[in-house]
Amino acid sequence: MFSRDLPEELATLPDLALDLRWTWSHAGDALWKLVSPDTWKRVDNPWVALQEVPGERLKQLAKDPQFQHEVRRLTAGHQRYCTDSAWYQQTHAGASLHQVAYFSMEFGLGEALPLYAGGLGVLAGDYLKAASDLGVPVVGVGLLYHAGYFRQFLDAEGRQQDLYPYNDSTSLPIQPVLGASGNRVHVSLEFPGRTLFLRVWQARVGRVMLYLLDSNDPRNTPADRSITSTLYGGGAELRLMQEIVLGIGGWQLLETLGLEVDVCHLNEGHAALVVVERARGFMQQHGVSFWEALWATRAGNVFTTHTSVAAGFDRFSPALIQKYFPYFRDYVAQLGISPEALQALGRSNPHDSNEPFNMASLAMRGCAVANGVSQLHGAVSRRLFQPLYPRWPEGEVPVTHITNGVHVPSWDSPWADTLWTDACGKERWMGATEPLAEAIHALSDEALWAFRAEERHDLVRYARQRLDRQLNHHSGDPATTAQVARMLDPNALTLGFARRFATYKRPNLLLHDPERLTRLLSNQDRPVQLIIAGKAHPEDEHGKRLVQEWVEFTRQPRVWGRAVFLEDYDMALAQELVQGVDVWLNTPRRPWEACGTSGMKVLANGGLNLSVLDGWWAEAYSAEVGWALGDGREHTEPEWDVTEAEALYHLLEDEIVPAFYTRDAQGIPRGWVTRIRASMARLAPRFSSNRMVREYVERLYLPAAVAYQRRSGDGGRLAKELHTWWTRLQAHWHELHFGNVEVSRDGDAWSFVVQVYLGEVDPQWVRVELYADPGAADNPIRISMEPGAAIPGAVHGYWYRAVVATSRPVTDFTPRVVPYHPEARIPSEGALVLWQR
Repeated sequence: MFSRDLPEELATLPDLALDLRWTWSHAGDALWKLVSPDTWKRVDNPWVALQEVPGERLKQLAKDPQFQHEVRRLTAGHQRYCTDSAWYQQTHAGASLHQVAYFSMEFGLGEALPLYAGGLGVLAGDYLKAASDLGVPVVGVGLLYHAGYFRQFLDAEGRQQDLYPYNDSTSLPIQPVLGASGNRVHVSLEFPGRTLFLRVWQARVGRVMLYLLDSNDPRNTPADRSITSTLYGGGAELRLMQEIVLGIGGWQLLETLGLEVDVCHLNEGHAALVVVERARGFMQQHGVSFWEALWATRAGNVFTTHTSVAAGFDRFSPALIQKYFPYFRDYVAQLGISPEALQALGRSNPHDSNEPFNMASLAMRGCAVANGVSQLHGAVSRRLFQPLYPRWPEGEVPVTHITNGVHVPSWDSPWADTLWTDACGKERWMGATEPLAEAIHALSDEALWAFRAEERHDLVRYARQRLDRQLNHHSGDPATTAQVARMLDPNALTLGFARRFATYKRPNLLLHDPERLTRLLSNQDRPVQLIIAGKAHPEDEHGKRLVQEWVEFTRQPRVWGRAVFLEDYDMALAQELVQGVDVWLNTPRRPWEACGTSGMKVLANGGLNLSVLDGWWAEAYSAEVGWALGDGREHTEPEWDVTEAEALYHLLEDEIVPAFYTRDAQGIPRGWVTRIRASMARLAPRFSSNRMVREYVERLYLPAAVAYQRRSGDGGRLAKELHTWWTRLQAHWHELHFGNVEVSRDGDAWSFVVQVYLGEVDPQWVRVELYADPGAADNPIRISMEPGAAIPGAVHGYWYRAVVATSRPVTDFTPRVVPYHPEARIPSEGALVLWQR
């Protein structure tokens, strides 16, 4: 709520300032600069600018006809954006999807609302922005952190120091959520011996609302007020409490607000407890059992995993779970199941009481649909989750993939925006992006090279400003400013490397041979410069040493001014880097990079990628659009880092630098520009969050909403039927067994006849299949066998037959029995399988 009285002519300014659409739509920048020039220069935050402007200045602006006109123009544009029919309304007008609730531990929308640590949060922010642009009915659910993630400061020795500035809610572009009577909305959770009160805030992101829970309520104990203090701070106990708040508290908030949610989308496993709370709410509303409620609600739950190693999943020891047992005991009593049954949902082996409680396992069991975030990561995730589906082939583990994308309007430079607007129109990212490639292919070499020069020059200006502030903070010497002015060259090939300094990302691979790198950077004929940024987790001492190694290298006289390390890597710095660099470097250890969206952000800006064939680049790379490092396989041998470091130097020295400096008579590197054009045209639309969100809607959300509505309708009748089917099938599964198998060759086909004894299992409850692992074509063979005559003297014993035309040997094929119900997703919702051998 804006506490100041505004002249009537300026009454819409608070609404404009509170809509975070200004983080990607810059139509109002000039207006906000007029409101409070000094504040705008420092923070680029309309909400702060509006709060800080003196009253006399507001009165002056209210009398300024030009300013009034600008306010009316922006207000009208804002109203059109929020109310006009968008892609979703135009394409899926008859869809039954009411609302998607998107749960995430972090959201990166901009520096004005710093609730992110890295790629996961920035992805979540880009998702909300794209959902707004496309008109998808989405609400976000997250936490409001008092300090958020840490800020980085480099001391005189180049060591990372961790700072935690306080997020003052009055200066954040958020508002408390109010009830019908004007009181603040709260959510309360019963913890052991106490009630936890959660305040509720809202942030507007265009058409989308983001709801944030905050434990900093005066009625809570000091310890409980600190639950939402820092993002990824503290130990396992704080993380568990945060995830209880996000999952259980988050769903209770949606119910309190009366939102009709069909689909819950879990952005990582942190919010996995929402699947339990959603089932509990359905159970109480419809008077069904917990398991029947889970069968109903699971159909509407979607889980996106971003993790490439099992150690990255949030796991809580049995001892910690037992510590919170009083809470879970009361909670589980409402579910009508045993505590052991609840904990079993979060274990690979449900019967192992010593196994930690794994949020990702809970998410997999509580969501009918799961996806990785790149094609390669989908395959990695199927391997990771294989233990949840014993005896199922890895390729059938129920994890699909939807490759991440970036919200292009949040990351393109002013020059890129102009170029794309002239070529493709202002609404280019508001709908289907497939037609954009042709327009980019038509751009001239001269136009592309000129806009890249502007971007690189702007990055150099920005980097110098940031370095001036950074170095003056340490030295306080006025001569530092003069020194900074000589750093970097707006015409030099500019390499960028910025990311979290984690071991698997190998941030120091380029430092493997410092002398060789020094020669590359100090070449006077073909100058190369390197801009580095990145943080190590506060508890990652090895990562901090890697940061210090780079800082020490940049301070060496031979590379001074050609290699710089910019401290406190954040979204603002990232935006400048991806807009200006010529080549974006990425050197993770395959396959640990689930997707890696930073390289996608350079695409629309004409930057090129040099990356390991991991994450998104494994499916994006071709020789026409960039450069690849490695052989596209996984390596565990220590010497492989040396091999890839050598290959990295070779690519830079023998391919990239020569390509950049091979110019024609007009001074244009035609080959380089050809790569820019191909990268922009082929990859920028394909790896946009526009494409990503449309894919989520059409592949996952719409089917999930239909399935949920079918199961929840008529008091959960179908969910009850599914639960009964599954309970009976489990009870009699042990009675299934195979008899004789007869195989014969019939021309170019194999003919299989199999005896199957089902016992008390109804033949309609299962499907008998003939299965063969993927062959050279990389596709498994899965054929449903047709039931034939009953076996004399057997209870539900039948002959099953199948004919398969193939040149593969008969030994490749194995009969199996799997659960079957036309409304069930197998093996996601039923992992039983019986193999003949």
